[in-house]
Amino acid sequence: MAIKPWKISNITPIKAHILVADMNFKERLTTGGIYLLNDDGRTAGVRPRWAQVYAIGPEQDDVEVGQWVLVAHGRWTRGVDIEDSEGTHTIRRIDPADILLVSDTEPLDDNMATGELVDPKSRWA
Repeated sequence: MAIKPWKISNITPIKAHILVADMNFKERLTTGGIYLLNDDGRTAGVRPRWAQVYAIGPEQDDVEVGQWVLVAHGRWTRGVDIEDSEGTHTIRRIDPADILLVSDTEPLDDNMATGELVDPKSRWA
């Protein structure tokens, strides 16, 4: 029997805490065609993860709701499934000190083969 998600209408973290949703735990494909495994809880798939900021505490000034953050591996809590007006999400609290990057748009994290090819001659100019 699956656990039903918590139904909420509003959630506010305390202090400078950050809640994120939609953290990516899928495997990835490199340009050379090698699959990098998803997280197995031990060593396979150890890497930072992108997640979208769901809610922030009143003392949080570094990120805004809706932005995407890259979080150092393992610096998040286990997820809690919630249901709000936009659908079902898995919410996790992350460590604000371990945010590596912030993006206003959703990053392409599921395929590492989407990078831009740079001309080697102009790369170091």
